[in-house]
Amino acid sequence: MTRDHYDLIIHNGTAVTVNEHLDIVEGALIGVQKGVIATVTSRPAGAALPDAAVVIDAGGGIIMPGLVNTHTHLPMTLFRGLADDLPLDVWLNEHMFPVESQFITPENVKWGTQLACLEMLLSGTTTCCGGYFHEESVAAAVTLAGLRAVLAQGVIDFPAPGVPDPALNVAHASAYVEQWLGREANITPSIFCHAPYTCSGETLVAAKTAAREKGVLFQIHVAETEPERLNSLKEHGLTPVQYLDGIGLLDENTLLVHAVWTDHEDIELMRTRKVKISHNVESNMKLAAGIAPVPDFIAAGIAVGLGTDGCASNNDLDLFAEMDAAAKIHKAVTRDPTTLDAATVLKMATRDGARAIGLGDVTGSLEPGKQADLIVVNTDRPHLVPMYEPHSHIVYTMRGADVNTVVVGGKILVKDRQPVTLDQEEIIARIADIADQIRKGRPK
Repeated sequence: MTRDHYDLIIHNGTAVTVNEHLDIVEGALIGVQKGVIATVTSRPAGAALPDAAVVIDAGGGIIMPGLVNTHTHLPMTLFRGLADDLPLDVWLNEHMFPVESQFITPENVKWGTQLACLEMLLSGTTTCCGGYFHEESVAAAVTLAGLRAVLAQGVIDFPAPGVPDPALNVAHASAYVEQWLGREANITPSIFCHAPYTCSGETLVAAKTAAREKGVLFQIHVAETEPERLNSLKEHGLTPVQYLDGIGLLDENTLLVHAVWTDHEDIELMRTRKVKISHNVESNMKLAAGIAPVPDFIAAGIAVGLGTDGCASNNDLDLFAEMDAAAKIHKAVTRDPTTLDAATVLKMATRDGARAIGLGDVTGSLEPGKQADLIVVNTDRPHLVPMYEPHSHIVYTMRGADVNTVVVGGKILVKDRQPVTLDQEEIIARIADIADQIRKGRPK
């Protein structure tokens, strides 16, 4: 009898699978073949390891799915902390839009994205979803880093970086999607309309039509603030969600970002249309947007994932922190400590997050047939001992800095907390130069 042979084995840890049954496997052994998980099993004490080209010893730590960030704007690492403690409309119109018009170039986007990828990898995120401008540069940088991603070209009815003529915004996004469909295994293109208040009805319909024709995810910020809801009611006689539905935008391939100011009628509409939601709790708190009714979304059966938003409004990309905040704030709002229990929040950051962005069959859990997107967390640290319940430990105790190893599609991207695909020293030096340009208020 021949022994099994794997390309990669991860062993000697506790596997938190986040599969359908939330199985936890002690003394786990995970075998990977051609980038796909082939087996998740418990290795008997003293049993020999199967043959493998590469072996990772988890050192008694946690082996778990890589985290899935369902909403971010990767190049906005360039603006981390640039204009904090401001209302959303002031922050957006008086600070973000002007600085983007001046400093968002393909070269700057490349380095800002590499910084975002570096931060995400080192804090355990293996998959992300979002959109921005010069998205072809974003996709190239993410490909270099090796993450899995759903990346959208941004659409807005104003002159934008790379699209000076707003009349060409949807055509530009469509061309980007055509360019990247099937080009790289880890990159799924998408189209992202900024918001109902920055895109006309005609633009929204055209963008969604293009997304439908190409079979890609359509993303949009919606119902983020109370003024947005009130203005929509005044202008259309409809809530933002009802307005989008009225023009045919809501379906199973639509990701609604934020959805803070939604009511029971909106939720029933979203349930019926099978939309997905990205919950960005820290960004919502920081911009004082409010607290989305996430427990009601989940009770309605809507797929909800966690997102960090961009670094200009959060200000980091650490999904462990996002899990902790999401679990706690909703307990405080409902005054019920059982609201959004740890296992539910962990699913939002992994399995349900992958489902929300159309990758539920690809990633988000440790089970045979899924891509080998996983992380190893070092639990031999003072703040991580003792450990009684792994799901609780992950949500309430772990930090991004505890991640030791990151694997995407069977490829090791972080080893012993050191990036493998990215040059950390060069990235930080390049970002320092760009930040100096921004401080001086002029391009180089």
